[in-house]
Amino acid sequence: MRFSDLLTRISQVGLATPRHLGPDPELLVGQSLDLAGPGQLAFLEAGHAMASALAATKAAAVLLPLEADLQRQATERGLAWVALADPRLGFAEALGALNPRPRPHAGVHPSAIIDPSARLGAGVHVGARVVVGSGCLIGHGSTLHPGCVLYEDVQLGEDCEIHANAVVHPGSRLGRRCVIHSAAVIGSEGFGFVPTPSGWRKMPQTGRVVLEDAVEVGCGSMVDRPAVGETRLGEGSKIDNLVHVGHGVHLGRGCALAAQVGIAGGAVLGNGVILAGQVGVANRARIGDRAIASSKSGIHGEVAAGEVVSGYPAIPNRLWLRCSAAFNRLPEMARTLRQLQARLEAEPREAD
Repeated sequence: MRFSDLLTRISQVGLATPRHLGPDPELLVGQSLDLAGPGQLAFLEAGHAMASALAATKAAAVLLPLEADLQRQATERGLAWVALADPRLGFAEALGALNPRPRPHAGVHPSAIIDPSARLGAGVHVGARVVVGSGCLIGHGSTLHPGCVLYEDVQLGEDCEIHANAVVHPGSRLGRRCVIHSAAVIGSEGFGFVPTPSGWRKMPQTGRVVLEDAVEVGCGSMVDRPAVGETRLGEGSKIDNLVHVGHGVHLGRGCALAAQVGIAGGAVLGNGVILAGQVGVANRARIGDRAIASSKSGIHGEVAAGEVVSGYPAIPNRLWLRCSAAFNRLPEMARTLRQLQARLEAEPREAD
């Protein structure tokens, strides 16, 4: 694809967008700035690389930030470029245009097992050894990759994609354009048991899991159903690999959970919450809109909207940074304290 054609696929590009087509190179793939070569597109973010990186690149075309010096340098080097407010977003759109995902053909593989009561919309692809239970409803254009299992009474909206060996348990509801990656489990039983003198009594998990539109769940992640009510993941939320969302959890719209996050039952997250890797959220914790928790934080109570927290238990990030700086000095501080204590004990006491 020619660079000029690619620009028509990037949403930020308008008639007045700064650009330099140069030789209008043919682009085949995207690549990082330091590794890119002929026929490859790269991008440069403000503050993420120096001008020296642009001077050394062998890319055919570059997406630049809105910085005149970088644009001038790229032109002098003969590079094709366009300047964008968000080069990373432009690069994501460009990669999608350069590498369109092949859409499987509609149809059902002979080895698939589909209950007669299940209903499949137009253009649905069902791969090898897929199992679809009774009462299921598969929306138009959805794709079920080999080996995935849909228990009874599962509903998928339009254009959903269930990858190989993923499992969707009974009663689960997925909106449009949801993606479930390999080995993920949606709607598994929540961890509900009642202690009795004779042992643990299982609490039946009769609720359901609801994924709103455009939710994506990574490989090996689990979203549990509750005893009653529902576990709900809000529209546009993205779940990384190896994440556990407990029973009765509610996520707002546009949340992002990184790998190995664990959320205990009944927790409520607002819109746009970001949890970095290995964050733990305790039972019935509350996290406000747009709050952020850094890696390995432990959240036990409430986090206010817009707050950034770190540490275990989680405290405001700025305080955590100060505590971390002091932590490395604890041995020295303890030694000084012992010396002061010894000096005080050695001094004679004043007469009363």
